[in-house]
Amino acid sequence: MNRLPSLFLSHGAPTLPIDPSLPSAEFATLSAQLPRPESVLMLSAHWGTAQPVASTATKPETIHDFYGFPRQLYEIQYPAPGAADLARRAAALLRDSGMHAGEEPHGLDHGAWVPMLLMFPDADVPVAQLSIQPRLDAAHHFRVGRALRALRDDGVMVIGSGQITHNLRAADFSARPEDADPRVAEFTDWFEARLAARDIDALLDYRQKAPHAVLMHPTDEHLLPVFAALGAADDDYSLAIQSLGTYQRSLAMTNYVFGTA
Repeated sequence: MNRLPSLFLSHGAPTLPIDPSLPSAEFATLSAQLPRPESVLMLSAHWGTAQPVASTATKPETIHDFYGFPRQLYEIQYPAPGAADLARRAAALLRDSGMHAGEEPHGLDHGAWVPMLLMFPDADVPVAQLSIQPRLDAAHHFRVGRALRALRDDGVMVIGSGQITHNLRAADFSARPEDADPRVAEFTDWFEARLAARDIDALLDYRQKAPHAVLMHPTDEHLLPVFAALGAADDDYSLAIQSLGTYQRSLAMTNYVFGTA
C-alpha cells in the first residue's frame, strides 16, 4: 500500500453537520480526493491529557461535549468501529521514541466525530483517538507526529483536528464572512507560507514569529494538532490547502493535506 497523507482539519463549530451556512460538503469533497484509509488515528483539540493516551475503545461512544445547541445535534450518533490495535501500536511507537504513553478506552469528542462524519458518513472506517497535551508545546506535538510516521505505510491516515484560528472571545456570531478581521488573513498567510517553505523551525516558534499569534490563539490547543500532522508528514511533503473561509469574524477554517512529494 502507498504511504497515506497526513491531514489537519479545522473542525469548526459543533453545528457543522446541521448548519447549511457552514462548509460541511467540502469535507466530503476532500475525502473523495484522497486515498481511502484502512483506519484513522485522530488527534483532536478536545481531548487533552498530561501525557499522550491512545484510546483502545472497540465501540467508541459519540461524545456530545458541548451545551446550548439544537436538540438535533445531540441525537447524532457516529457508530464507527474502534481501532484498538492501532491505538496500542501508536502508544508503543511513542514509548519507543522515549515518551510516556498510556492506553484507555475513550469515546470520540466532537473534534473527532464531526469531521469523521462529514468525510466518512457511513461510519465504516475504524478510528482510534490519541490525546493532545495542552500544556506542552508545538515541538512536543511535532515529536509525537514523528514517532507515528511509520503508521502511514500501513493504511493509517493521521489526522489532526482543531482550528487554524480560534479566539472565541473575539468572535462575533452575527458577522458575515466579508466582515472577517484582516488580522486573521495575516496570520494564516504567514502560517501557510511557512508550511509551503517547510520552515519547521519558524512554525514551531509561531507564537513568537507569526503575526497576531496570541490573538489568534490565546491558548493553542486548537493549533497543536497541526504540528502532530506535520510531524507525521514526509520531510519533503507536498502541501494542499483547502480554504473554507472565515466565520464569526475571527474563526478561519482551513484544511491542510501533507502528501508524498
